[in-house]
This record gives sequence, C-alpha cells and structure tokens, in this order.
Amino acid sequence: MNPLFDIFSRASLSSALVPLSFLPRTLRLIWTAARGWTIAWAALLILQGILPVIIISTTRILVDGLVGAISAGGSWERFWPVAGPTVFLGVLLLLTEIIQSGADWVRHAQSEFVQDHITGLIHQKSVVMDMAFYESPECNDRLHRARDEAGSRSLALLESSGSLVQSTITLVGMAAVLIPYGSWLPPLLFLSTLPALFVVLRFDRVYYQWWRRTTPDRRWIQYYDLTLTHAAFAPELRLFDLAEPFRSSYREIRSSLREDQLKRTREQSLARLWAAVLALLISASAMVWMVRRVLLGFGSLGDLVLFYQAFRSGQGLMRSLLGSLGKIYTNSLFLTNLYEFLEMEPKVVDPPNPKPAPTAMRKGISFKNLAFRYPGSARMAIRDFNLTIPANKVVAIVGQNGAGKSTLVKLLCRFYDPEEGSIELDGIDLRELSVRELRRSVSVLLQAPVTYHASAARNIAFGDFAASPTAEQIRAAARSAGAHEVIMRTPKGYDTLLGKWFADGVELSAGEWQRVALARAYLRRSPIVMLDEPTSFMDSWAEAEWFERLRNLLTDRTGIIITHRFTIAMRADIIHVMHEGRIVESGTHQELISADGLYARSWASQMQAASSEETFCHKGTKAQRGKA
Repeated sequence: MNPLFDIFSRASLSSALVPLSFLPRTLRLIWTAARGWTIAWAALLILQGILPVIIISTTRILVDGLVGAISAGGSWERFWPVAGPTVFLGVLLLLTEIIQSGADWVRHAQSEFVQDHITGLIHQKSVVMDMAFYESPECNDRLHRARDEAGSRSLALLESSGSLVQSTITLVGMAAVLIPYGSWLPPLLFLSTLPALFVVLRFDRVYYQWWRRTTPDRRWIQYYDLTLTHAAFAPELRLFDLAEPFRSSYREIRSSLREDQLKRTREQSLARLWAAVLALLISASAMVWMVRRVLLGFGSLGDLVLFYQAFRSGQGLMRSLLGSLGKIYTNSLFLTNLYEFLEMEPKVVDPPNPKPAPTAMRKGISFKNLAFRYPGSARMAIRDFNLTIPANKVVAIVGQNGAGKSTLVKLLCRFYDPEEGSIELDGIDLRELSVRELRRSVSVLLQAPVTYHASAARNIAFGDFAASPTAEQIRAAARSAGAHEVIMRTPKGYDTLLGKWFADGVELSAGEWQRVALARAYLRRSPIVMLDEPTSFMDSWAEAEWFERLRNLLTDRTGIIITHRFTIAMRADIIHVMHEGRIVESGTHQELISADGLYARSWASQMQAASSEETFCHKGTKAQRGKA
C-alpha cells in the first residue's frame, strides 16, 4: 500500500490537517512564555542557515586555489593567494561552533520558560475544573495526556519549525549553487528524500495513535508503580502479601506496551533503511554524472568538491526539511491533547451578576426539592430532599453509610450543582452567588482531610491563607480544635514540618492529623461551619471536651455536624436522620428516642455495643487484678 495513502486512509485529508491549525497558537504560546529568548533563537537560526552556504563556496575557492598552486610548481609564493580563503574558512568554522554553543544555551533557557508556562496553564485549568472532572476516566485521560508530553512537544514543535526555517535558508543557497550544473538537480534532491518523508509521517502517526489508545494502560502503570513504592500502601502490601499481585499486573501491562513499541520500532527501522538505500542510489548516480563531466573537461576538481558537498548537504537538508515538516505535524497531533484540555470549561461557574454572599446568617439554609446523582452513576444520591437548617443553630445529620450525608456538604460547597431543586442561603440560591464568595462563607472539615506536608503553622494557616492569619490567630484555632498540645509536643512546635515525605518531617497519628485539620477549618471565621465525621479518630474521652469547645466556637454561627456517633449528635440543637437520600426523622435527642423510630433503634444498638465493650474491658481489668 502507498504509505501516503496509508497515513490518511482512516480520515479525510481535512481532518488529518486539523492539528496543523494549532501551529500559530503554539508559536504565540512560546512567544508569550519566552519573548526575548525567542528573538535570540530566531536570529541565531538565520545565521546557522546562511553559514553552511558561505563555507561551501569558500571551500570551492580554496580547493581551486590549491589545485592552481600545485599545478604551478607548488612554491610557497604560489600558496599565498589561498592564505586568505584558508583563514576566512577557519573563522567561519569557529563562528559556526560559537553560534552552535550559543544556540544550545538559548534553546535550553527557552525550554525552561516554556515548560514552566505550560505547566502553569495546566495547573490554572486544573484548579478551576469541577469535582466531576476528577471522577471521569475520560477527563483524567485528557489531563494525563496534557501533562505527559505537552511541554516537551511544544518545544519539539518549536525546534522542528526552527529546523525547517534553517534548512530552507541553507537549501535555497545550495540550490543556487547546484542550478548552474543542471536545473534538474534540485528536483532530484526532492525526489530522493520523499521516501524518508513518507516513513516519518506514517510511523509518527502510528505512534500517536498508539500513545493515545494506551493512555489508560500507562495510567495503570503509574498506579501500580505508586502502590509498590508509596508509604501509604506499604503496611497492607506486607500484611496481605500483595506485592507479587501488583508486580505481576505491572509486568503484564509493561510487557504488552513493550512488545508494541519493539514491533513498531522494528518496522520503522526497516522502512528507514529502504529509504536511505534509495537516497544513496540517487546520490551515487548524481556523483557518477558529475565525475564524468570533470573527466570530460567540463569542470574542475573544485567543482567536483563543491558539487559533492552541495549535493550531499542539499540531500541532507532536504531530508531534514521534509522530516521537520513531518515532526511539525506529529508534534501538532500531540499538542491537540493540551489544547483539548485547556479548552475544557467548568459547569459550576459564577452567574453574570452575582449577589453578595451573606456575612452573617439570619434565616438559615434551605434545601428545596433536591435531586442529585454523581456523574456517571445511575443511583440517585439525593432525591426529593427538603430540609431547613435554622441560623445560628448546631444541627447534627446522622444515618447509615451511603445515605447521602457527605453529599450535602459537597452540594453546599457547590462542588456540584443539583439536577433538580435548589439550595438557598438566607433565601438566595447558591447559583446566584460568586463561587469564590460562597466558599469563603463556609468552613469545612471533609471526611478525609488532606495532610499537607508543611509546617504545623502553615497547615492551619491554609484554612484562611488569603487573610494572612497571625501567629496568635493560628494558635487560637489550634486550641479550639485541641491541636495545640499535639503541636507543642513536636520538636519545633508550630515550625515543625509535618509528614514524612521530606527531611526532618514528623508524622502524626490519624487523630492528631484530624485535630490539625479541624484547626484549619476553625481558623476561617465564616458564618457556616460544616464538619464531616469530626471525631472519627478521637477517643470517647475527648468527645465531650471537644464539643464544649465547638459550642463556644459556634456562637452566632451555623454549625452542621455529620456523624455516626450518637453521643455527639445528642448534644446538637436538632438532629436529622437520613435514609436513602431523604430526611426520615427530625427532632431533639429526647424527641427522637420517644418516637421509637430509626434513630431510637440505632441509639439502642450503639449503647448496647458500648455497654458490651465496657463490660468486656471491666472483666479484663478484674482478671488482671486477680492474677496480680
């Protein structure tokens, strides 16, 4: 099959050329990232394109001068006329090396700026995307492809474009040198390099299709590699002897990818060999023709040297030029992944004219006829949901796992928008507020709080980082959360680096990390405080003390506590019981116990379990005393 036909057999020519439309955009991106370095790069590029033509022309003058001097007897006086061209050629060669070194330095500097600029664009886009983005395998594939090669491909595209310009400049000069020997020689150069162009286009497109198709496999490889090397997985890998299953899965995928790569490389190498042999035969035919001309007296030895250098250089330049075109196309293909990602838009956005968010709650929070399911899920997480949370009250929401409790927090933070219904703050729909202002109106402890590898003070300051909290404010938040004593036991107090990823870091227990996360939530003086399982890692002795501190903190603020522990829920002003995405019971602790419904049965079950545990511990203590 004709390779060119094979390239475009699966798509129309217009769709195949779409990636080239990104070339101007990429050049603008590079110009924005490194304007000064790009100017220097272009200037050096032009010089690198002109110098080879001057060097070859000077070589011809030098060779003819040497031949004339030798023919005239070879005395030193005869060689003086060629001294000038010899020195000039030496200066040109030295200048070539200097320019090459300067160009390498400029390209390196340029690459650093471009890489940082593209990474910044990816980070900027990532942090504004909806939470649904991270739950979509397709979106994660896009992010992976954008991060994987976007920076290097942008620079490769620039390099290919530069090589194209440089080769074109030099090639025009070489063509001007060759045309006097025969106007058919430049077209012959072009024909000799076409096979190499076909090889580049065909296999680069094949590689791109393979690379895009195998994105999920390469992400699995990263996951298995992380699982086998990250501290978070280390305990269970050893306890359950899971190292070999994960290693086996890693090897299986790597083996498949490796075989594909080796097969493609083998086919590409053979194709390149045939293209090189064909180019060599054409070059040899041209040289035989030129040697014959010299032997017949139609040219000098300098002409032969000039022709050889010009034709061979021209052939290499033409191959480089066409190869650069192929690489421009290929790199543009890869950059479609970057631009696809950058063109994605979040769905949770500010309204055209956002209303100011309430700075203090007066009426409360209302959930009206709410319905919501997570992206890609068929199951409704929330349905027919109605609830009003009065202002300046502490409300507990309880229910079994999967009842939809944590979903309420995510909807109230507007990580997602509901499919139906609305959520209102003091009568204002969340979608009428600025997303940034809304999120500054809430302090949140998520069910799985993040452990930041930073100093203890900075960990807490992240709760209201834009406000630049003072050391005293940070300490006050830590005291409210019960984290102050934990932090003061570390080697450097609030300056201690938390986490073990970096040198001198100190690891905390799960409960201690939770207290630090609570302090982070408490630091922000927002009118709404939402805590999702805030005592899940606390012992029962600390709960009562913690809740009293929370009561003081929530003075004139609205608090929502999501918990499985009824010993916490019973202290709230109002308790709401969720079941299968709906509120099924509401009231105070005593009212719900008297109603003898789901809450009462769950309370009895928890108290029975706690009583059994206490009896067991008491018997164990008596047995130990008896032995003593």
